[in-house]
Amino acid sequence: MATRWCSSCGQAFVPAPQVPRQMYCALPDCQRERRRLWQIAKRRSDPDYLANQARAQKAWSERNPGYWRAYRNTNPEYANENRTQQRARNRKRIIAKMDSCSPSLRAGIYELRLLQADPGIAKKDVWVVSLRVLPPSGP
Repeated sequence: MATRWCSSCGQAFVPAPQVPRQMYCALPDCQRERRRLWQIAKRRSDPDYLANQARAQKAWSERNPGYWRAYRNTNPEYANENRTQQRARNRKRIIAKMDSCSPSLRAGIYELRLLQADPGIAKKDVWVVSLRVLPPSGP
């Protein structure tokens, strides 16, 4: 079989005869990258897989409630670096919470116009819109 170039590390490798379309060499880092990319594609294309992953993550979190707090306490350099990176990401994006809507709107008819479809970080699906009061209609 002909030599190929690994899609991850770029090194030449001979594919296994059992895998005629093999794109990654056998190095552990390359196989990890292959699995990671497969998982991303699977999450995008299979809502059942995505839901199962979310349930598994939630179950793990419930079984290990103090894990991340303990990890941050024992790895302060990781926690500090993560905080720095999150602040940089936050400066580039709009951050919204579910209850970020102002309750001071009066009753009436409003027109919503979509300004931005992808607001960045949000707890739920969010649209950034322009809100305009419409004049009263009727006779």
